[in-house]
Amino acid sequence: MGEEVIGTVTDYFAKIGVAGIQVTGGSLAVGDTMRIKGHTTDLTQAVEPIQLEDQGVQRAEAGQTIGIGVKERVRKGDSVLKVTP
Repeated sequence: MGEEVIGTVTDYFAKIGVAGIQVTGGSLAVGDTMRIKGHTTDLTQAVEPIQLEDQGVQRAEAGQTIGIGVKERVRKGDSVLKVTP
């Protein structure tokens, strides 16, 4: 399995369990596996519905800022990696 850095956490919305992510390279699609890694964070999960400007989308590309539901707390500045088989 490989990992490719595709973005950074820009926000975390605790009440709704959503991470704001700036996609800086590559792409991320619903069904992909992502890993969010930081100083005290290490979370691996499937990508759930992606929100882009209040719309549900199936795929996010570099340059977009998206929201994705996460199962645990993440922190601003954490790296977002796409896990490849």
